[in-house]
Amino acid sequence: MSETNRMVARNVRRFRQERQLSLGDLARRAGLSKQTLSKIEQGSGNPTVDSLGAIADALQLTVRRLLTEWGTPVFVQRGAAAGWENVDPAWAVRAMDQVYGSGYVRTMILRLRHSQKEHRRSFEAGTPGTLHHLYVIEGEVRAGPLKDLVVLAEGDFARFPGDAGHQVECLSAGATLHVVTTVPLVPQFTTAREV
Repeated sequence: MSETNRMVARNVRRFRQERQLSLGDLARRAGLSKQTLSKIEQGSGNPTVDSLGAIADALQLTVRRLLTEWGTPVFVQRGAAAGWENVDPAWAVRAMDQVYGSGYVRTMILRLRHSQKEHRRSFEAGTPGTLHHLYVIEGEVRAGPLKDLVVLAEGDFARFPGDAGHQVECLSAGATLHVVTTVPLVPQFTTAREV
């Protein structure tokens, strides 16, 4: 199962449920069999461009919205399990994540120090669809949505939604993080009337 199929599955299920449609209702509106739609939602189907177009039309969306990451569960890639691609003897690449969509991207290096007063920072929910991509250069931190925090050490990577309350906490004497924040510039979720 490809990551694109998993993303489409999450999006179709999420938009269908948001519109309070049953699997059968959406299948009828899209002119697809319930079995085909079920496979797409499970990520085991390989949707054609035509079937994606029919589903998008039935949900009153553009196809692009089915192919865009809209805030997902926390994704963690452990440093010990990371793979490197050797482009040439002097250049190796570690792919950490890939997100589709339109919006802006903010990249920064964050240095943290553990102190009695300020080793943890909490943040309010951001714009719907905001994602934080965090790579630990050194140290150890606890980060993520308040209800789904994960401990990350040097070499670990995590992606988590920034459109829910979240926090970053330094667990070691100090930590250095590479943080990329993606913020979509299109409305994320609308009712059928607003589309």
